[in-house]
Amino acid sequence: MSRTRERIQSLIRDIPDFPKPGIVFKDITPLLKDAGALSDALHIMADFLRPLSVDMVVGPESRGFIFGTGVAQILGVGFVPIRKPGKLPYRTRALSYDLEYGRDTIEIHEDALLPGQRAAMVDDVLATGGTMRAACGLVEGLGATVAGCTFLMELSFLNGRRALGDRAAYSVLTIP
Repeated sequence: MSRTRERIQSLIRDIPDFPKPGIVFKDITPLLKDAGALSDALHIMADFLRPLSVDMVVGPESRGFIFGTGVAQILGVGFVPIRKPGKLPYRTRALSYDLEYGRDTIEIHEDALLPGQRAAMVDDVLATGGTMRAACGLVEGLGATVAGCTFLMELSFLNGRRALGDRAAYSVLTIP
C-alpha cells in the first residue's frame, strides 16, 4: 500500500456496535479534518473516473455528498444528489432496497440527468452494495449511463461488488 493510502487509512477509525450491535462503523470524520489527506483521497477517486468521460457526478446521502461534490469539482462537472424520501423539492423517482442492517428508500429528481449522459457514482463505503445498486438503478431509470463507481473504501468481506454487476468500480482502500 502506498504511503498516501496508508495515511488515508490511518485517519479512519472503527466504532464497534454502531448503528446496531455487530456493525463496525467506519468513521471518516478524522479524515475529513485533514485537508491534505482528504484532498489526496478525492484526487485518487477522480483519477479513476477521469478517463471514463463523465458528464455528471452522482452521490447518495449523506457521505456521498461530501466525496461526490469534491470529485465533481476536480473533474469540472456538476453534482446530482440522491436523497432519502421527502428531502428533494421537485418531482422524484424512488427506489427501495436492502441495507446490511435494514431497508431504505432513495430518490432522485426526475430531471437530474438526461438520457445518454454518463454518470460517475461516488460514495464513501461499498459494503453490501445495496445503496449503490439502487442509486445506479435510479440513474439508469432516467436513461443515463453509469460510467463507473468509486468509493473511499470497500469492505471486501461483504462482497458488495457483486451488487454492481459489470459496472466499473474502484476503491481507494480495500478492507479485507
